[in-house]
Amino acid sequence: MAQITLKGNPFETAGTLPATGSEAPFFCLVKTDLSEAGPADFASKRMVLNIFPSLDTPVCAASVRRFNQEASSLDNTVVLCISADLPFAHNRFCETEGLKNVVALSTFRSPEFGLNYGVTITNGPLKGLLSRAIVVVDADGIVCYSEQVPEIVQEPDYSAALQALV
Repeated sequence: MAQITLKGNPFETAGTLPATGSEAPFFCLVKTDLSEAGPADFASKRMVLNIFPSLDTPVCAASVRRFNQEASSLDNTVVLCISADLPFAHNRFCETEGLKNVVALSTFRSPEFGLNYGVTITNGPLKGLLSRAIVVVDADGIVCYSEQVPEIVQEPDYSAALQALV
């Protein structure tokens, strides 16, 4: 398990992120049109998994905006924005913000995602939501970068995540 904080208050996650060099765990998540998506839908593409608690928080929203901006310049790369928010909330947020370069995905049918990636918060007021983390997966399905953001209200290290794609 990883220890994270929310404004200095400690919480724990269900495990740890997949290790660099390991195969990325399988997932099946829900898109904004209620269809399902998994690794096969992004075959031969590099994936940036932007994992966060909820679009209804400023830092989560900022990370989606930032990766949307950065994604437009990356070849053979897809950014997956993943939270427990319902697909309707993901759709509303992306439409309102005019975000076209990310794929919004919900874990609402797949709580095992948070367990398999070690990001489900297991205690405290955010129990059951996902922690803020980045996992970068190469075109062969191998994890080439991961970051468990230690403080939930802190943004991820965008530069390090994007550098893993160079």
